[in-house]
Amino acid sequence: MNVFGIVLFLLIFGMAFWMLLFLLGFIVPYWITLGVIEKLRPKRILDDPKD
Repeated sequence: MNVFGIVLFLLIFGMAFWMLLFLLGFIVPYWITLGVIEKLRPKRILDDPKD
């Protein structure tokens, strides 16, 4: 039973580690890039004036 706990801990820790690596390596830069592009694009006439 002791080994099961250690294996379960390592499994959860490994999944969390790879999820954080994925988030920091892909999702966060993608999100920042989309935000920058949205701020830099010129305003269009058909856009809502409240933006």
